[in-house]
Amino acid sequence: MDQNPDSLKEGRQWWWYSSRLETGGNGMFSRKGGLNLRFEEEGCCFLVGISLFQTSSTRIDRNRNIFSRTSATLERIPSKSPRPVFHPPWKIDRVISGHLGWVTSIAFDPSNAWFCTGSADRTIKIWDAGSGRQKLTLTGHLEQILGLAVSAKHTNMFSAGDDKQVKCWDLEQNKVIRSYHGHLSGVYCLSLHPTIDILMTGGRDSVCRVWDIRSRAQIFALSGHGNTVCSVFARAMDPQVVTGSHDSTIKLWDLRMGKTMSTLTHHKKSVRAMAVHPREQCFASASADNIKKFGLPKGEFCHNMLFQHRTIINSMAVNEEGVLAAGGDNGSLWFWDWKSGRSFQQAQTIVQPGSLDSEAGIYALFYDQSGSRLITCEADKTIKMWKQDENATPETHPLH
Repeated sequence: MDQNPDSLKEGRQWWWYSSRLETGGNGMFSRKGGLNLRFEEEGCCFLVGISLFQTSSTRIDRNRNIFSRTSATLERIPSKSPRPVFHPPWKIDRVISGHLGWVTSIAFDPSNAWFCTGSADRTIKIWDAGSGRQKLTLTGHLEQILGLAVSAKHTNMFSAGDDKQVKCWDLEQNKVIRSYHGHLSGVYCLSLHPTIDILMTGGRDSVCRVWDIRSRAQIFALSGHGNTVCSVFARAMDPQVVTGSHDSTIKLWDLRMGKTMSTLTHHKKSVRAMAVHPREQCFASASADNIKKFGLPKGEFCHNMLFQHRTIINSMAVNEEGVLAAGGDNGSLWFWDWKSGRSFQQAQTIVQPGSLDSEAGIYALFYDQSGSRLITCEADKTIKMWKQDENATPETHPLH
C-alpha cells in the first residue's frame, strides 16, 4: 500500500514522512525525508514522524483506508553528558626563541622553577620558567631529541633521541652520567615511574623497554605492538605502564609480569599522544580519527570528545582544573573540558616572521606544575607560553 503524504507543518515544527509505507513487521527505519517509526496495532498501521519536542502520527486503517492524525507533546530528555564547566580562554603570553631547529620535546622541573626543551638541532636547552631566559645548553645527542623527563627524586634529567640513545644527565654537573643501550632504532618517548627508580622508553622498534635507572639494566622488553611505540606513561597503580602505538592500539601492561593486561582497539589511526589526569583514574588518547577517554585500571571506554580536531595530534596535556589541550600538526591548539568532552576554544598558533606557513606545527606541549601556564614546542623553532585570560567571565565568553 503506497502512501505519499506531503510534509506537514505543526506550528514551527516540520514533520517528514517516508515516501513508501511498507506493511508487515514492526520496527524503526530511516528515510531521506526524516526519522519514522512504524508499528502495528489491532490491524492498523501507524507512521510516526519524530522531532525533539513533539511527535505527529498518521493512523492508517487498512480496511477503510481512513487517515486520522494525532499530536502529542514529548518531555525533553536531559543530556547524559555533564554540563561543561566554564574555563577562561587561553592566549599567548610570551614567545621564546633560541633553538635552531624544530622544538620537539619538553619537560618541567618539579619545583616549577625551570623547564627544558629538546630540538632537531640536537641540543637540550634549559630555560627560566619565570623570565623565559635561557640558562644552559646541553649537547651529546647525534640526532633530534624526541623525549625528555625530569626526576622528582633526584637531580637527574633523561633524554631520548632519534640516534637510538637514552641518556641520564646530572644537572649539578651538567653532564651525562649514564646511557641505556638496547633500542634498535629511534626512541620516540620516555616516562619515569612515580615511585620506583625505573624508566620506560618506546621507539621505532615497536618495543617499550623498562630500565633500572641506577644499574642501567633492562628489566623488560614489552613487545606486542606492531608498529612504533610513540607514547607512554607510567603510574603508581596497575596498570603501571600504558603505551600507544602507530598500530592504532593502546596496551595496558602488568609491570610485575612484563605482560599485557589488555589491548584497546578503539582507534583506527596511529595513537600519537596520551594524557593521564593528575587526579582522576582515567586518561585520554589522541589519534587522527578522534580523542577518546578511557577509565583505569581496566581501560573501559568512557566517551569521545564531541568535536573532531581533524588533524594529526602530536601531543596532549591535562591540568587539575580539567582543561585538556591538544596540539596539531597544522598549528591548531584546541582546548577541551575534561568531564563533558566539549571543546571551548580553538586557537591557531602564529609562526614567527621569516617562517613558512607549513612550519606552524605543534610537536609537544606541557603544563607547568601549577597548571596555570601551558608551554608549546613548535616547528617554527619557537617555544610559546600560554596563559588564561584573567578578565574573561562566563558573560563575556558564554558556553555554546
